[in-house]
Amino acid sequence: MNTKSNVGSILEIRALKKYFAVTTGLIFQKVKGWIKAVDGVDFALYDGETFGLVGESGCGKTTTARMILFLEKPTAGTILFKGRDINSLEGSSFKDYRKSMQAIFQDPTSSLNPRQRVEKIVSEPMTAMSHLLKTTVKERVAEVLERVGLNPASASLYPHEFSGGQRQRIAIARALAPQPKCIVLDEPVSALDVSIRAQILNLLKELQDQFRLSYLIIAHDLAAVKYMSSRVGVMYLGKLVEVADSEELYSEPLHPYTQALLSAALPSHPDAQRGEIMLSGEVPSPLNPPAGCRFHPRCRYAKPLCCEAEPQLTEVTSGHQVACYLHTGP
Repeated sequence: MNTKSNVGSILEIRALKKYFAVTTGLIFQKVKGWIKAVDGVDFALYDGETFGLVGESGCGKTTTARMILFLEKPTAGTILFKGRDINSLEGSSFKDYRKSMQAIFQDPTSSLNPRQRVEKIVSEPMTAMSHLLKTTVKERVAEVLERVGLNPASASLYPHEFSGGQRQRIAIARALAPQPKCIVLDEPVSALDVSIRAQILNLLKELQDQFRLSYLIIAHDLAAVKYMSSRVGVMYLGKLVEVADSEELYSEPLHPYTQALLSAALPSHPDAQRGEIMLSGEVPSPLNPPAGCRFHPRCRYAKPLCCEAEPQLTEVTSGHQVACYLHTGP
């Protein structure tokens, strides 16, 4: 659990787990095991900040986001929004949560309905707000389109009539339309040309400052996460292994996995010295994760204790947490 005070937190994740059953048989299915996609994750997202989640494919970061968005039901654990368990929300409280929690996905081509005009796409999240007049909705659509750098007159067009960067701006406008408090950014620029990625990231930062939005960003692009994030959490095989302020994590990573992950990233400057850390072996299966520290089979510093007891995420300096016996002791 993040030891920072929860005053001002908009979203709090406590001991979150998601297991997927592995079954045999076509008719009389029998559960033979569980894929532990997310296995006890704790973090908080504070008002107006950006929290980044990074890690290799299959580490559980997208599954975590899907549970926050109500696209997956947790196996265990709690998701608190403004101090209330989202699984207990009903009626108007549930509608308020769905309005306040929006998402921008990786590929705008697939996330936008090709049969709908832009006006319909952008206004869709506001359909739950039944008290709004049609003229008000139309005005709001024009407002958010202009705010993301698109001509309000383009509301009558279809997604295929726009470039990739413009389609992602439409997706951003759709997320902004219901005036959310938090937006999940799932690989928001990875499907875009390199030349326009910076434009979209800068737009997202401007919108955050203007509307005091909180972002949860999930990405493989470590440079984009560093640029966007106030704090970063590193996930490995369903667990958080390190959480720290962005600048500190990138300059002084403590966990051996974080060190290897950052060493493999492209340098910020062509002349920068690189000391890439090569990891041995493959990522273990989440169906049968290793005992103790899940990273120990690939860790060059592993000792007997790492194979036996699982290290807990512990604060070692102010705001810097790590799950590694190299820094927390037995």
